[in-house]
Amino acid sequence: MGLFSTLFGKKAKIDFAELKRNGAIILDVRTASEYQGGHIKGSVNIPLDKIPTNLKKLKSGATIITCCASGMRSSSAAAILRKSGFDAHNGGSWLSLKNKL
Repeated sequence: MGLFSTLFGKKAKIDFAELKRNGAIILDVRTASEYQGGHIKGSVNIPLDKIPTNLKKLKSGATIITCCASGMRSSSAAAILRKSGFDAHNGGSWLSLKNKL
């Protein structure tokens, strides 16, 4: 990374497709009704407010890519998961992530 990247907190781009090929779990943190309206095939749905009580449903040490409608809830979810020991990445909106996979 260059000097400006270091100073301004720019991170290296994440290859979500590569993470998925290597077994990452796609975690959709929208509500059940939002998820039913459309989602990434094979993703797991645990709404953001239910994550702390459902950590056992996720494989310990797993790489997780979070997604939601806009990227806000998925950012919060990724932070919660990282604090709980997971390798978590914010994938942003599910539609955008779907196009990256």
